[in-house]
Amino acid sequence: MVGERTRCSWSASDPLYIRYHDEEWGVPVHDDRKIFEFLVLEGAQAGLSWLTVLKKRENYRKAFDGFDYKKIAKYDSKKISKLLEDPGIIRNRLKVNSVVNNAKAFIEVQKEFGTFDSYIWHFVDDKPIKNKWKSIKQIPAHTRESDLLSRDLLKRGFRFVGTTICYSHMQATGMVNDHIISCFRYKQL
Repeated sequence: MVGERTRCSWSASDPLYIRYHDEEWGVPVHDDRKIFEFLVLEGAQAGLSWLTVLKKRENYRKAFDGFDYKKIAKYDSKKISKLLEDPGIIRNRLKVNSVVNNAKAFIEVQKEFGTFDSYIWHFVDDKPIKNKWKSIKQIPAHTRESDLLSRDLLKRGFRFVGTTICYSHMQATGMVNDHIISCFRYKQL
């Protein structure tokens, strides 16, 4: 709790977490570039803390051309090697390669559905799922919807999109409201 506001307890450990919780987490996102940004960041987070990724977010924006998936899809091995030398991002070869791979797959989904937004939101019937958790301990690591999304993304060639990553993405982009009911953001969203 900061000031008079009750927040989800996970957000209280760092000012960056508080800002992310209060301004972004759970807000419905319909902009393809922003959706791609969260796919990249959630994939980078695999095996690490979300705070680690948030601290590197601005570096990711610079390193990956503002998450311009059309530019990223054209990255060659020279550009990937340069990224792997960048201490501002998580320098895991599989994760960096997945960003380029996922940019290409992202564009293919856009060709099929018009926008990635149209594609991804159909997994929640085009409206946020509003849960009613009393405690963060009740929040699942994955759901039926994230399982279906993960399987479909993998089938389409995406990488670093397991069901837990997909559920985190759904939470981040407002496809699901997992703020606990006592959190001030729960009713706002």
